[in-house]
Amino acid sequence: MPELLIARQPIYNRTQHVYGYELLYQPGKDSKLTSASDDVVASQVVLEALTEIGIDNLVGQRSALVRLSRGFIIGKYPLPLPENRLLVEVPIDVGADAEVVDGIQFLARQGYTIVLSDYVYSEATLPLLALANIVKLDVQAMREEVLRYHVSVLQEHPHLKLLADNIDIPDDYEVCRELGFDYFQGHFFSRPKLVRRSRMPSNQLVLMRLLAEVQRPDVNIPKLETMISQDVGLSYKLLRHINSAFFSLPKPVESIQKAVVFLGTKVIQKWTTLLVLSRVEDKPAELMVTALVRAKMCEILAKAVKYEHEDSCFTVGLLSVLEALLDMPMEKVLAMLTLTDEVNQALLRFEGVPGQLFKVALHYESGEWQQLDYPELDEDIIMDAYLQSVAWASEACSALLGD
Repeated sequence: MPELLIARQPIYNRTQHVYGYELLYQPGKDSKLTSASDDVVASQVVLEALTEIGIDNLVGQRSALVRLSRGFIIGKYPLPLPENRLLVEVPIDVGADAEVVDGIQFLARQGYTIVLSDYVYSEATLPLLALANIVKLDVQAMREEVLRYHVSVLQEHPHLKLLADNIDIPDDYEVCRELGFDYFQGHFFSRPKLVRRSRMPSNQLVLMRLLAEVQRPDVNIPKLETMISQDVGLSYKLLRHINSAFFSLPKPVESIQKAVVFLGTKVIQKWTTLLVLSRVEDKPAELMVTALVRAKMCEILAKAVKYEHEDSCFTVGLLSVLEALLDMPMEKVLAMLTLTDEVNQALLRFEGVPGQLFKVALHYESGEWQQLDYPELDEDIIMDAYLQSVAWASEACSALLGD
């Protein structure tokens, strides 16, 4: 069993680009770490795990936000990562006494970005504000008037950036953006906006028609080739991806027809689907990364439990972001597509093996490790599937979308 379960959650800037990732972690079931463990040891285990896994494998070229304990901060222990890759999270409950201030000063002098989290204003915390670079406010823990008060007080300190945490719905994001927050964190990006409209915008309708044809279980191969070839932008991006180092084909492929011959219909369906989804405007690019992580993780878990329909599991993960992309309930979105009952039931009700594996992927992604309930899957298998999927998705998006 793994010593530590570890996942990541994106932190967005005001343009909805990823600024960095917070690392979520918890001791594995058989870990020697417990809630009673020395907090210095706990912090060291997290940092060692990050070093062993490789920071690039977890967060790419972005920074990782890691929470450190009081004991670690006042002990002035060395950090194993350079200052431009690590954001040091200091929870407000570590205190604001001389030992803590001295420990934070030690980290700040080395150039680490100090993120003060779970913040609630008091005069006693002013020494910490002077050292912090970013202050993290829990949106769910404060009434709106309390949140507004904190923002107004903190904006009197020009050196501080503000991070809104636990934003669950897009409406909360809009409120925090209007208040002047610099960074945003939570599940809002993967949830649909509550938009009242009688019809889908024409540009989205075109995409849905294309997606419906691509995802047909009985897809007509010549028709698929023609449809992709007639869309100049789509065929260009698809061929560019197929000829990239990601696939490492023995010779360049010059047409969609040859691509189907080399790679097969199912592979072309997968990547065409992702390219179609990526055309939705005004949505963070990270949503595509999320789709690929879920898709690959479901596929890897399907192999682990010897489920023969791996492609269905991949499709479930890939299409799981549809309601957030289109701001429509999943039921309405699926009614416009011709998918198998297996995929539909997995997306709507977590039914069948694809649905159960999808649920495991979602729980792991959110750090809800107590709910990783699948008899044939141990924690180490699930974590390994997640880490493989994160690395794979990063490479795939870079090749496919140029990110």
